[in-house]
Amino acid sequence: MTLESPSDHAAVAVLLQPLDAGIEPALASLHARLVRSAQESHSLDIAYTVVDSPVGKLLLAATEHGVIRVAFERENHEAVLQLLANTVSPRILYAPSQLESAARQLDEYFSGTRKDFNLPLDFQLARGFRLNVLHHLPQIAYGRTESYAQVAQAAGSPKAVRAVGTACATNPLPVIVPCHRVVKSDGTFGGYLGGTEAKRRLLALEAAA
Repeated sequence: MTLESPSDHAAVAVLLQPLDAGIEPALASLHARLVRSAQESHSLDIAYTVVDSPVGKLLLAATEHGVIRVAFERENHEAVLQLLANTVSPRILYAPSQLESAARQLDEYFSGTRKDFNLPLDFQLARGFRLNVLHHLPQIAYGRTESYAQVAQAAGSPKAVRAVGTACATNPLPVIVPCHRVVKSDGTFGGYLGGTEAKRRLLALEAAA
């Protein structure tokens, strides 16, 4: 196409302006239709979103069974999604509406108005003793902590203190499943998937409530 006069340029600008102005809403609408279509055809296995929090951006992912993954930004969200695609299903789609309840409850937790989560959870990424540990963690009261040794005892293997550390370090659902409430016997923090500062902030938040 050759533009031969200023009026031709103006005409093209007029034609393009509505498209440019409306491109984001149009893309959002197309994406929403894609999500609905995937749900209706049962071709969406994992929905995900990213939310802001006092401990950085959190990736939330869920299957039809419940929230399957909460990931800190330092874990590399793209790498987490790729691992989910490899181990669970490649049919993953950005679908914030599917995680509204999880996002809302996390917001309430960080604002100090929620002490317990009421969400369906998908634990398929954990097995064996690690799963036993994860099932115990929500029983540690808000604002309280337990040592790795205490958790090992509660999970049925008193000598598996190191395995408790591994279970916490690989917890696929941090914050919601509160591995941050597990500390060393001397009271020091120990390791944490989200980093020591994130663990300190979570414990300080709960202590202040």
